[in-house]
Amino acid sequence: MAEDKIRVLIAKPGLDGHDRGAKVVARALRDAGMEVIYTGIRQTPDMIAEAALQEDVDVIGLSILSGAHMELFPRVVKALRERDITPDEVLLFAGGIVPDADIDPLKQAGFKAIFGPGTSTEDIIKFVRDWAATRPARAT
Repeated sequence: MAEDKIRVLIAKPGLDGHDRGAKVVARALRDAGMEVIYTGIRQTPDMIAEAALQEDVDVIGLSILSGAHMELFPRVVKALRERDITPDEVLLFAGGIVPDADIDPLKQAGFKAIFGPGTSTEDIIKFVRDWAATRPARAT
């Protein structure tokens, strides 16, 4: 039986218009054989959660450079939970400018990793693949 592709949603919450990093990560994950849905910039938490639900994704990656991560990321988690999507079911990760002091609270909110500037795409690909190799089988 063929292995299902890992389905990844990459999103840019809030008003941050700098999307180069998100596009680099999206392309790297795609080139690594994953199915990637890129939402584009200026997405609300509800738009991101609805896309995750509609696309039935395994992984959600958020990118932010604006400094609004402590406001927006928990709102994305809340919007996901409102759609019965929990951090136990999907892998949540984020990238961008996130101060060290904010990493633990974001992990407590359900994010499994926060990737800062300069993180290699190989590290992100390995992180996603390692998670996918150990996740429970999906219900069909």
